[in-house]
Amino acid sequence: MTRTAQTQLSRLLFPSIAAILLSFPAAAAERGETPAKADDLRAITATPADIAEGRRVSETCARCHGANGISATKGIPHIAGQRPAYLYNKLRAYQTGERSDPVMGGAVKFLSEDALVKVAAYYSSLEPAQPLPSATKVPPARPDPVAAGKAAAAACGGCHGEDGVSKTPGMPSLAGLDPKYFVVAMKGYADGHRKNDMMKSLATPLTDADLNNLALYYGLQKPRRAETPAAGDPAAGKKAAADCAGCHGEQGVSGNPANPSIAGQDAEYFVAALKAYKDGSRSEGTMKNAVAKLDETAMKNLAAFYAAQQPQPPKVARPLSTAAWVQRCDRCHGVSGNSTDPRTPALAAQRADYLDKVLHAYQSGARKDSVMAAMSSTLTDADIAGLAAYYARQRARAFVYVAVPCK
Repeated sequence: MTRTAQTQLSRLLFPSIAAILLSFPAAAAERGETPAKADDLRAITATPADIAEGRRVSETCARCHGANGISATKGIPHIAGQRPAYLYNKLRAYQTGERSDPVMGGAVKFLSEDALVKVAAYYSSLEPAQPLPSATKVPPARPDPVAAGKAAAAACGGCHGEDGVSKTPGMPSLAGLDPKYFVVAMKGYADGHRKNDMMKSLATPLTDADLNNLALYYGLQKPRRAETPAAGDPAAGKKAAADCAGCHGEQGVSGNPANPSIAGQDAEYFVAALKAYKDGSRSEGTMKNAVAKLDETAMKNLAAFYAAQQPQPPKVARPLSTAAWVQRCDRCHGVSGNSTDPRTPALAAQRADYLDKVLHAYQSGARKDSVMAAMSSTLTDADIAGLAAYYARQRARAFVYVAVPCK
């Protein structure tokens, strides 16, 4: 007997084993079974007749999802071999409006609970899609943004210190600056908002990616006090610093990315920056008003106070590789995206364009799910593309249900 014939025979003999469902109470009641508590899921065994009826009801689904649940349309998922309780729950979500999609809402609007069960049973009983030849090509590894930032920072070390901690009076420390502030400051030099010819020439050629890599590298470096002298009186500076705490934090550690931390900063640079705000060569209304009454002695005292404070690192997370993200996703979606929880979708061999679309939808809130919103909130476009490509090339495996006697 050929392998194909064996597969067909096993489907004929064991269709109910392949399509045991976990269903909502309403479906159980409609089938004459005792309803469970609200929001509970319970087992239902789909018969061959149920699966055949599900196939008949699902004929309209083939227009989008393809024959036998294998989609050939961009952005439309494969549903063959998908986990049945997940299919049922999401069909219900489209029906109730919990998940919004006009096409899907119209397709399931008039289906009964029993029909939803049978459709889910039918699609879950099918052989899942397998990776397309184009999806099996492993994309080139993404460059490490921290390593790229470190490489770019080599040109900055002569002035700002090899690890971003200044040893040169008049040059600011960059280690531990919040990346958002760093990018804004660098763009300020590039567009002339901050006046410094040398910094303008260095910042102007940098792309957004270059700036983000540099910012990330310096944001992850452990900050220390600048290794430079401070000429003012720290005690006198402490009294004046009370007016600065609202924006720059107690002891100069900011809690707002829009305002830089100034603890441990080089004193000479600090004074030069205050003078620039005062004379307008740095255009910033709040700072101009704040320094309007400060003379040079007061500025040096402030600089000495902040230079003596201990800087603290910002809340910056090191980016995860695709492999690290996969480990997190596999906790719910199964090894290589082959879910073993009937309520959680399998991702293996799913269309990459569909995975890309839905991850962005969870990220934007267009698709609602608290767990997925939290998981996707920090994903970059490159992270999403990497995850979609990874799962699209994984081999999909059917979910086998084992019925055991009750004790």
